Amino acid sequence: MRFSRFVVKNRVIILILAVALLAPAAFGMATQRINYDMLTYLPPDIDTMVGQDILMQDFGKGAFSFIVVEGMDDGQVADLRERLEGVPHVASVIWYTSFADLSIPKEMLPEKLYDAFNRDDATMMAVFFDQSTSDDDTTAAFRQLRAICGERCFLAGMTAMVVDLKDLCEREEPIYVGIAVALACAAMVLLLDGWLVPFVFLASIGMAILYNLGTNRFLGQISYITKALAAVLQLAVTMDYSIFLWHSYNEQLETASDNKEAMAAAIHQTLTSVIGSSITTVAGFIALCFMSFTLGLDLGLVMAKGVLLGVASCVTILPSMILILDKPLQRTKHRSLIPDLRPLAKGVTKALPVFLILFVLLVWPAYGAYRQANGEVYYDLGSTLPESLEYRIAQHKLEDTFQVASTHMLLLDAGLPEKDISDMIDEMDQVDGVKYVLGLESVTGATIPKDILPEKLVNQLQSQRYELMLINSEYAVASDEVNDQIDALNAILKKYDKTGMLIGEAPCTKDMIEITDHDFQVVNLVSILAIFAIILLVERSLSLPVILISVIELAIFINLGLAHVLGDRLPFIAPICISTIQLGATVDYAILMTTRYKTERVAGHGKREAVSIALGASAPSIIVSGMGLFAATFGVAMYSEIDIIRSICMLLARGAVISMALVIFMLPALLMLCDGLIRSTTLGMKLKKPIETRKEGA
Repeated sequence: MRFSRFVVKNRVIILILAVALLAPAAFGMATQRINYDMLTYLPPDIDTMVGQDILMQDFGKGAFSFIVVEGMDDGQVADLRERLEGVPHVASVIWYTSFADLSIPKEMLPEKLYDAFNRDDATMMAVFFDQSTSDDDTTAAFRQLRAICGERCFLAGMTAMVVDLKDLCEREEPIYVGIAVALACAAMVLLLDGWLVPFVFLASIGMAILYNLGTNRFLGQISYITKALAAVLQLAVTMDYSIFLWHSYNEQLETASDNKEAMAAAIHQTLTSVIGSSITTVAGFIALCFMSFTLGLDLGLVMAKGVLLGVASCVTILPSMILILDKPLQRTKHRSLIPDLRPLAKGVTKALPVFLILFVLLVWPAYGAYRQANGEVYYDLGSTLPESLEYRIAQHKLEDTFQVASTHMLLLDAGLPEKDISDMIDEMDQVDGVKYVLGLESVTGATIPKDILPEKLVNQLQSQRYELMLINSEYAVASDEVNDQIDALNAILKKYDKTGMLIGEAPCTKDMIEITDHDFQVVNLVSILAIFAIILLVERSLSLPVILISVIELAIFINLGLAHVLGDRLPFIAPICISTIQLGATVDYAILMTTRYKTERVAGHGKREAVSIALGASAPSIIVSGMGLFAATFGVAMYSEIDIIRSICMLLARGAVISMALVIFMLPALLMLCDGLIRSTTLGMKLKKPIETRKEGA
C-alpha cells in the first residue's frame, strides 16, 4: 500500500512529469530510423549475408536495380546514363557504353548480351548503389534517379520496393492509430459504464504508447512492421489494465472513507492482478525474441516494453487523472450495455455435454486446417503491395519486356581459369528458368577481345579476390521454381569454386524460408512452455496450465485454420506472431475465470455452482477485453493496403473473438469435467464444508 498512497499523494506531480516526458518521447519517435528491408534480419553468418558484405567491401556495391527505358534513341540513353552516374551514392550504371563506344554498332555485341539489354524499342540498364538496399543514402539516390528518368523509365528492384513501401507506410500509419483509437473508444463507450472514462483511458494509454515509441530510439532502428503495429497492439493488449483499475476503484468507493483512500486500495489491488495478467502477454512477445530471423527480436522487445510501460501508466498516470477528473467522471456514468450474464452462465453449465462434444469434434479439423494454413504462407512481400505503386508497375514491365522476374549475383574466385568459368556459365545457362549469365566473359568473343574492355568496366565487375556476375531468372522470388533453380546453380558453382557465393533477393529469401520455418517451431514451443510455467506459478496447479492452454491453442488452430478455409494466403510472419500474441494476450481470459472458479470451489460451492458463478462474474470483463482487442485491430485490417499489416490485424481481431467465445462456452465444460483432477493437482484447493443450499457433487 505504500506505493499506492505515494501515487495518490503525488498525483499532480506525476501528471506534470508525465506531460513533460512527452516532449523527449516525441523527439525520439520523430528521429527513429525505420528499416523497410526484411532481408537484413537474416543471421549475419549465412553465405548470402556474408556475400552481401563482400560485395560491399570488394566492389563498393550494395543495392541493385534495373531500369527499363522505352522510346529513347541510343544518344539519349547514353546521356541519361551519364546523368545517372553523377547522382551521389550511385556506384555504377552498366549499359552498352560501359562496354564500347557508341560509334561501334550495338549489333557487334555477342548475341546473348545484346538480347539481354535490348528488346524492340526498350533497353535496360543495371544500376548499383554504394550503400545497402534500405540505407537512407540509397533511398535518397533512388528518388533522384526517378526524378531524372521521367515517365519513359521504369525502376525495378528491392530499393524501389523499399521507397514505395516507406511512402505507403507513412501515409497509412497515422490513419491506423486514428482508426484503432476511434473504434476502441466506441467499444468502451458502449461496454463500460461512463461517457467520459474511455477518453481518460485513451489519454493514459496514449502517453504510454508515445513513451514506448520514443524509447525505441535507443534500439537504433526498428522494422516498419513493428512501427506500424506497435501503437495498435499496445492499445489493444493494455486496455484491460485501465478497465481493471476503474472497476476496482468504483468497488472501493462503496466502502472507503473518501476517493483518495478508494484509489489507493484500487491501485494496490490492480497492481497485483495486472502484474499477473501482463506477465503472460510479455511472455508471448518475449518468445518472438528466440527467432533466428531477428525481426522477431525487434517486434518482441518493442511490444514487451510497451506492455510494461502500459502497466506503469495504469498504476501511476491513470489514477492521477481519475482523481483529478473524479467529479465529471462520476457525473457522466451510465449503465453498461452488457446485460446480466448469470442466466447465460447457468445455461452454459447445463449444456456441458454439448460443449464437450463440440470441443472434441473441433480439435482435429481445426488442427488440420491450421497445418494447411502454415504450409500456404508466402514470402515475397513485394508481390502483395498495391498494383498502383511504381515498383509494381516497373516489376511487371521488367517481366513482360525482358522476362526477368528475379536477379541473382554470383561471386566467383577471381583466379579461376577462364575455361572453367566458361564451362560453368554454359552449365548454368542450361538450368531451367535461367535467362542468361552475364559477366566479363559474356562480353568477350570473336568480335571483342577481353583485353580491350574498358578498365572502368573491369574494375566494376572484378576485384583482387572475386569476379561479379549477374544471373537473370524467369522465375519469381520465393517461388518453388526459383528455389529449385538456386539449388541447381549452387551445385554447379560449388563444383567449380567451393568458395563461390550466390547472393541476391531470391537466394536470401530462400534462406529466410528455411530459417523462419524452424523459427515457427521454436517460438511456438517457447511461448507454450513460458506461459505454462506462469500459469503453474499463478494457479499453483499441474493440471490447470494444460486445460487453459488447450482452450487457447484450439482458438489459435481455428483462427489460422479459417485462413485456409477462406482461401487467404498469409505472409510468413503472421502465423508466428499470432501463435504467440493470441496465446499471451487472451489466456488471461481463461486465467480470470479459473481463478474465480477456484475461489468459489474452495468456499464450498459444488462444481456446477462454482463454474456458473465464475462465468457469470468474469464474462463481462472477458467480453469488454475481447471486444476492445477486436475493435482496435479490425478497422486497421479493413483499411490497410499493406497485406502483412492487414493480415496480422485481421488475425488478431478474429483471434480475440474466437478466444473469447471458447473461454465463455468451452472452458466451463472442461473445468466441470476435470474438477476432480484439478482439485487433486492444485495447491490450496482443500474444500470447506459444502454449502447446504446446493446439492451438486463436490
